[in-house]
Amino acid sequence: MPSTRDIRRRIKSVKNTSQITKAMQMVAASKMRRAQQAALAGRPYANLMNQVLAEVTAGAGDFNHPLINPGKGSKRAVIVVSSDKGLCGGLNSNLFREVTKIDTKETVYISAGRKAAQFLARSKSDLAAEFSYKDAPEFAEARAISKMAQEMFIKGEVSGVDILFTNFVTTLEQHPELRTFLPVGEIKGIEAGIEGESSQKELERSQVEFLFEPNAGDVLGNLLPHYLNFQMYQILLESKASEHSARMVAMKNATDNAKQIIKDLTLEYNKLRQAMITNELLEITSAAMALG
Repeated sequence: MPSTRDIRRRIKSVKNTSQITKAMQMVAASKMRRAQQAALAGRPYANLMNQVLAEVTAGAGDFNHPLINPGKGSKRAVIVVSSDKGLCGGLNSNLFREVTKIDTKETVYISAGRKAAQFLARSKSDLAAEFSYKDAPEFAEARAISKMAQEMFIKGEVSGVDILFTNFVTTLEQHPELRTFLPVGEIKGIEAGIEGESSQKELERSQVEFLFEPNAGDVLGNLLPHYLNFQMYQILLESKASEHSARMVAMKNATDNAKQIIKDLTLEYNKLRQAMITNELLEITSAAMALG
């Protein structure tokens, strides 16, 4: 049975831990609000871009572009977007569980985030490049990742590019998702679109006729790289919103568990202390009765 000193030390240790997790919870909650606002703010622009693409492709005719044609490589590239830090519950574990389902022999990986790079290195996967991005992702960071993926695809090094990331749904719900990045599939329906996308029927409701200079094909050719860059940027925003949400919930659960442990230890300490006092009283009473 532990002594009262041991229990006091453990209570003090758990209290210190709860203070740390409480501070981390508050920091994560602050970052979570900004990350969620950034992710949600990008969705209307994504929706508008999908509508513009739908209008342009409607007048592009037999449009041909390297980003639309099937790739020539023997392997497929997967961009794995993770967090840089841990302590965010099962966020990265769920993501890496999906990575293990991919055939490693037929895949080359690109990591975005330190945790993804570490996991791919441990699993001895074919890691082509490592990228990092800030707590508030910048468009230039997304463009660098997207540009490398586009170059590998156009050069024929890979047959296609997928993105594996954690999609933000709500503060309590985030899901790993594997999304096709290249080639841009079903361009007329924008079925490979980004968050905020509308269905093909909704996009085709517009009866307004647009004129494009010099022509719809050239406009679409210049628009596609930007479309892919913004798709990558929106995915980074979704991943960051998921990370901070998961970390806030994990730290809140840790703080609540620490409080419960302190409550249980305090009860155990009081019971042990009460038993010691009772024993001392019995010893004093017995001694007094013996002396008569």
